[in-house]
Amino acid sequence: MEHGENQITIVDEKGNEQLCEVLFTFESEDFGKSYVLFQQVGGVEDDEEGPEIHAYAFNPNDEDGEGELIPIETEEEWDMVEEMLNTFFDEQEDEE
Repeated sequence: MEHGENQITIVDEKGNEQLCEVLFTFESEDFGKSYVLFQQVGGVEDDEEGPEIHAYAFNPNDEDGEGELIPIETEEEWDMVEEMLNTFFDEQEDEE
């Protein structure tokens, strides 16, 4: 994974690159991890659910500008991430 200001390039297991827009990042003291939430640039939106949003734990590597995405595995982490995403969307609505 490479960093940009608000965009990252995700390289999948087949070597395909996907440009993604970072929605936000945050750290959790409870889990001792950093998290990143993003969506694919130009991705297809579902009218009912909106764009597909991806969430991963993130292990930055400042030396080469790349980092490692780590799948979220526990239900407790998913609940916390979902709560943060809902708060993010609520704040976005308040700004409009």
